[in-house]
Amino acid sequence: MLSQYINTAMSKAIYEKLEDGAYAGQIPECPGTIALAKTLFECQEELRSVLEGWIIVKNRYGDKLPIISK
Repeated sequence: MLSQYINTAMSKAIYEKLEDGAYAGQIPECPGTIALAKTLFECQEELRSVLEGWIIVKNRYGDKLPIISK
């Protein structure tokens, strides 16, 4: 179930190529999940890691995770 949530959240990610050629990524449905990296692949991997940490923090403080998909 957690893997499905992560995969669904990652499918909602938005990536942008920056002026310096690096990439920025975020998941709007999960506020605060932002990643920066030199390549798109690295940005995707970093964003997944950020999302996992974000979920851990939300759980630790008893915050509900946003519903991303039914």
